[in-house]
Amino acid sequence: MATMQQLTYVSPKILEWQEAPKPEILTVLDALVRPIAVARCDLDLYIALGSYRTPGPFALGHESVGVIEDVGSGVTDFVPGDRVIVPFQINCGVCENCIRGWTNACSAVPPLAAYGLGTHPSGEHGGALSDLLRVPFADQMLVHLPDSLSPEAACGLSDNVADGYRTVSEGLKRFPGEPVLIVGGLAQSVGLYAVHAAIALGSRKVVYTDYDSNRLEIAASAGAETVLIDYSDAPQIEQEFLITVDASALAEGLTYALLSTAPCGYCTGVSGGMAAKTELPLNASYLRGITYDVSRVHSRSVLPNVLDHACSGHLDPLSIVSCNAYFDQAVEAMFDPSPKVIFSRR
Repeated sequence: MATMQQLTYVSPKILEWQEAPKPEILTVLDALVRPIAVARCDLDLYIALGSYRTPGPFALGHESVGVIEDVGSGVTDFVPGDRVIVPFQINCGVCENCIRGWTNACSAVPPLAAYGLGTHPSGEHGGALSDLLRVPFADQMLVHLPDSLSPEAACGLSDNVADGYRTVSEGLKRFPGEPVLIVGGLAQSVGLYAVHAAIALGSRKVVYTDYDSNRLEIAASAGAETVLIDYSDAPQIEQEFLITVDASALAEGLTYALLSTAPCGYCTGVSGGMAAKTELPLNASYLRGITYDVSRVHSRSVLPNVLDHACSGHLDPLSIVSCNAYFDQAVEAMFDPSPKVIFSRR
């Protein structure tokens, strides 16, 4: 059996390059893709540290751009040599959920099927920090990478950039031009990409709060007003916003975001938090008529809009990247404290 190298999460703080079976074309709808640029997702850092719910071993990496090596006989939109963005969630594109745009809940694959997250029981999807990926449903999943965008700029578009975009897009559709509050924290890059997206989508003022001075500087350089804050102190709310985003992944940060949301406003959560359960100020939210939306991003559905903004220059995915590494440096660089890390093939 032919083998390849893949970066593997073994156990907390233990990552290794290991041999794994080399993927093959299994159906006429498959493509084989050689990853050439991979972005570290915010979640990848916590996986590496051992804070993720799925035990090892499993392959790492899920935000990627690659080059097509081979395609099945039923693939019509792609040929070997094409540069493509690979959405991290496996989806068929034609089931009822996918047609609705719910590509994180494709009914043709097991729940949570994805690259690099250890959520598939047999691990058959692998991870992007590897020599090769098998992409099922290639015509529906893959997106051509325009020549105007580098692989390094595009590799994070299908997850963290798209997630930042979706946190503010619905609110600004409901309330065009309104100020946006982004509560930053553990979802490091998502909160910062939300700043860029809110500005790109026409918010007249973006306020970014965080307890980390480095992220505050990055947000300020993007055009946000910034506030250094300790969410555990339950600070007094001085201003209310119709659109708020909780990217803190902390119970205190979520409470701050909800209590900062104006009556009948819209608050979006990036995650359900680090704990299995999170207390919410539901009574106050109910009395004020607040809508709280928490969901994983629908990667494939959001990607075309994000790609358009990146190609037009309204979103700069590289603006928050402060660590660039090669694939063979990934074991060490995965633990870098920077908000965003990009891995490139030598």
